[in-house]
Amino acid sequence: MQLRLPSSISEAQRCLAEGAVPVGGATLVWAGWQRDGFPEQAVSLRNVPEARTVGPEELGGAVLLSKVDATVPEVMHRAASGVGTGAVRRSATVGGNIVGSTLRCLLPAALVLDARATVLEADSVYETDLTELLAKRHVLLALSWRAPLVSGYRKLEGEAGGPPPLVVAAAVHADGDGPRDLRVAVRDGYEVLSESTPYDPDPEQVLHALAGTDLGALPATARDAVHAQITDVLTRAAAG
Repeated sequence: MQLRLPSSISEAQRCLAEGAVPVGGATLVWAGWQRDGFPEQAVSLRNVPEARTVGPEELGGAVLLSKVDATVPEVMHRAASGVGTGAVRRSATVGGNIVGSTLRCLLPAALVLDARATVLEADSVYETDLTELLAKRHVLLALSWRAPLVSGYRKLEGEAGGPPPLVVAAAVHADGDGPRDLRVAVRDGYEVLSESTPYDPDPEQVLHALAGTDLGALPATARDAVHAQITDVLTRAAAG
């Protein structure tokens, strides 16, 4: 197998046009290739500058999870640092985790940041939402968002051999001088739920507003974790 390492978007597009298979989520892709056979050529975006950005409002798809630092919002930093072992984080990428993994550990964080995805095709580069990114399994060039006022992330302990551990992410956003809103996302098993509601400093009011959504139908343990995470971000938003 030939691994191609383009250093620009145009070179990467040429690789895709010539049939190179994207390497995203290398830990999972490699296992699949070992089982099903390797492609003639693969392409990695790790040398493409736009896919390697790390900043307060952007994160490249080829960034290793171990390189996702406190420059990004807390919710994304903690999500990345909580994935697997150190060895996994040194090989797994942002794009691979969100698009190529069934666990999608970073997806709740991306959802509460209301992130947009810049995707790469052989003949175009364009921005889309996370729903399309996941449905069509695009090649992720980068994520972008507006920095939240505060954000937080909670991952419960999982059982060995059991379903993926529960994840709760939350973020408070402000639209200039306009009203604030709270976004919450939960990974329960392999399902990810997300909701948005107007900001209120009283956690009980927010929980009441969310009670009629899919989040209100979660098991008691999950609802308790949501309550704790919402209380945390609302307290910090009110103090800040």
